[in-house]
Amino acid sequence: MTEPTAPLVEFITSVRSPLLVLGGSGKMGPSLAAMAKRAAALAGVELRVIALSRFSDQAARRWLEERGVETLACDLLDPAHVAALPDADDIIYMAGRKFGTTDNPALTWAMNMLPPEYVCRRFPNARVVALSTGCVYPLIPVEQGGSREEDPLTPIGEYSNACVARERVFEYLATTTGTRVCLIRLNYALDLRYGVLVDIALKVLSGAPIDLTVGYLNAIWQRDANAMIIRALSLAQSPAFPLNLTGPETLSVRAVAQRFGELFRREPIFAGTESPVALLNDSGKAHQLLGLPETSIEQVIRWTANWLEHQGRVLGKPTHYEVADGRY
Repeated sequence: MTEPTAPLVEFITSVRSPLLVLGGSGKMGPSLAAMAKRAAALAGVELRVIALSRFSDQAARRWLEERGVETLACDLLDPAHVAALPDADDIIYMAGRKFGTTDNPALTWAMNMLPPEYVCRRFPNARVVALSTGCVYPLIPVEQGGSREEDPLTPIGEYSNACVARERVFEYLATTTGTRVCLIRLNYALDLRYGVLVDIALKVLSGAPIDLTVGYLNAIWQRDANAMIIRALSLAQSPAFPLNLTGPETLSVRAVAQRFGELFRREPIFAGTESPVALLNDSGKAHQLLGLPETSIEQVIRWTANWLEHQGRVLGKPTHYEVADGRY
């Protein structure tokens, strides 16, 4: 997961030290930070990588430090904490809130809107790659193939609209402070411990019904996504530059479940029928600029099946890919 790609090893020589990873203890932050550190070592350059988070999970902090990543406790909702951050010219911004949106929408809006302002005002000369989500788009007809960067951002639900607001804050600050920003609209990064494939596979294994209402999706192996996210520093600009990021194909939930059924030798159970609309993301521009993902979805399906059959650890954080009303 943390093995750098060859293009990243070449690119990392242009990254200026220290590289700050804000929100570095989440689902993707640790592997991204460790990958950046490994890439620098392979390239023979000195690069401090500093992961910043509240670090409620001390195990994640230890894991990072064991791999040469420095850690710094920071509450991005506190402007004084942001003001005290070390100077940096290159930043990966991975902070945000998704789960629990329905229970506490005010915190979701605060977490997704306030820190971008604090960060851009603190680092007006930096390049920032800011993680957004494909959920900023509405559901679209499946035959259209996926939303594109220039399409209107008109989603439903508190979480999705808070993510649109986060993008707008970054866009505003990019033009007013000069901070260069690339907004990564990511659809479903895959890990063996969580992700949409794990969600589907666990239902096949347990015999739980698989809801087909949202019957199509996009996804990308997390290693490929992280390598491209770091390389997207070269695309940061003012005004902010939005970029969709996911795999090249539209995946059928039914077909993925049936493939897991073949590997597990179990028949999937389905509920409902596929809606003609889905949350889909056209990443053609990213593939043109950064290349195609190196890892096929078939390979990730096989890895996931093997991991779960051998009782590999899962995080218990479902993606809620089947949600169509924006209530996460």
